[in-house]
Amino acid sequence: MMRRFDMRLPAVVRLGDENAESYEFQTETQNVSARGVFFYLDRPVPAGTRCEVTLTFPPHITLTDAVRVRFTACVIRVESPLPSQRIGTAATIENYEFLRSNGSSDLLSALQQEWKAAN
Repeated sequence: MMRRFDMRLPAVVRLGDENAESYEFQTETQNVSARGVFFYLDRPVPAGTRCEVTLTFPPHITLTDAVRVRFTACVIRVESPLPSQRIGTAATIENYEFLRSNGSSDLLSALQQEWKAAN
């Protein structure tokens, strides 16, 4: 069983493809694992929907500069709206890339190896 980490990370979720209008949402994660992510949206998204998610791991987690990871994912579960009307969305990570920044390349390499080992 894959371990989930309760992490509130800033996230940008983009829905849509080349042939359709795309929508972008600013949100945050509730939890993250090597194979999936759970976040909230303000509208329901059908299971099976493909999305692109960009997460930012802040310095207190990376112990260096912030690290951004962009991945494609597939929605697998949508939870009933909470009283705040936020809709819980679970997605499996299909592939990912670390976005270049001024951060440490050693940290970037270590994170890449850990994610590849888990997938």
